[in-house]
Amino acid sequence: MSQMNRRRALQLLAALGTTGFVAGCGSDSDAEPTANRSPVKIGLITPQAGGFKSIGDDITNGFQLFLDLHDQRLGGHPVELLTADEGDTAKTGKAAVDGLLKQGVLALTGVVNSAVMVGIRDTVEQARVPLIGSNASPSSLQSVFYIWRTSYVLDEAGRALGRYLRDQLPANGRVAIIVPENVGSPDVVRGFRQEFGANDPRIADPVTYTSATPNPGKTTFASDITKALAKRPTAVFCFFAGAAAIEFIKQLREKFAGPIYAPGFLTEGTVLDNLKDNALGIQTALNYSADLNNTSNRVFASAYRKKYQVTPTTYAMASYDAAQVLDQAIQLAGGEPTPQQVNLALGKIGQIDSPRGIWQFNQPRTPQQKWYLREVQRDGQVMSNVLINELATLG
Repeated sequence: MSQMNRRRALQLLAALGTTGFVAGCGSDSDAEPTANRSPVKIGLITPQAGGFKSIGDDITNGFQLFLDLHDQRLGGHPVELLTADEGDTAKTGKAAVDGLLKQGVLALTGVVNSAVMVGIRDTVEQARVPLIGSNASPSSLQSVFYIWRTSYVLDEAGRALGRYLRDQLPANGRVAIIVPENVGSPDVVRGFRQEFGANDPRIADPVTYTSATPNPGKTTFASDITKALAKRPTAVFCFFAGAAAIEFIKQLREKFAGPIYAPGFLTEGTVLDNLKDNALGIQTALNYSADLNNTSNRVFASAYRKKYQVTPTTYAMASYDAAQVLDQAIQLAGGEPTPQQVNLALGKIGQIDSPRGIWQFNQPRTPQQKWYLREVQRDGQVMSNVLINELATLG
């Protein structure tokens, strides 16, 4: 980290009343910001309404926190952060991208919905402007040159839990799989089966698919849950996020008191506040936990809590890292960076010192990273995703 960045981080953390090791912010390769470097525009794409809005807010907050710790600069350039609403369809996502491209952005970031990510792929590739996605990451997004992701590939969450449950579930156990009928679910299910054993008799076939609405009602999932529970499972594996996660768990808990396993999105962010005791004991796999004990996370999580008064999520962390890799790539691209130069530089930045732990981009432009097992436990008056152990390194 440069001395200027170190001083700025210390100033901000002091203003927030935060203590920590500021060495975790930024990169050892940071050069001194150049005072006369021209401003750059970065386009941030997130849902600004609906069931995924809370995830979009976390992504915005994570990116903004990195800017706060770095004098509102990336690679020494003052940043103008332009925002656009991705909506909830490929069409609205494309409109958001088109609008940002017309404003001359150097790079794009964000994107929550996998359907939106798939829908904007060709637009981004043809524009030759790098997109550093900080959430949506379907495995079908192959052979891309300008799309990078600081989050995960969806099948990895299924793989991490499949490997764990294969050994944990008793010989007479039975797991029902319940997922929404959307772009990401086949990835998660395939990854889970791959590691658990596709022909293992403990998996209750077939998979139960539910509505994929991001804003479900109080009975949206009831009939599908009844159908899945007719197989008399001893455990449930599911895949939901945001408002859908809240309603699904509430409706499931009315009929099922057994163990629940899921990718960590099920219990991230505001979901826990809404579920309260219904979330107790749920075990999830995720690439991040706010109580990871490393220098970068101590700085990030402490500053995030002080600024936003909430615990950071994987969405916020991945967006913070999106800003971090852009910072390094723009620095490498020089004084007058172009989108194409930044994109080439992204492939040269090497390891990232992240709140999740050290990671780096693999050939498909996604992270090679650790996955962790977490369990919802009571922490005083609130629920918390408590780190249990490391599950695997995937990517």
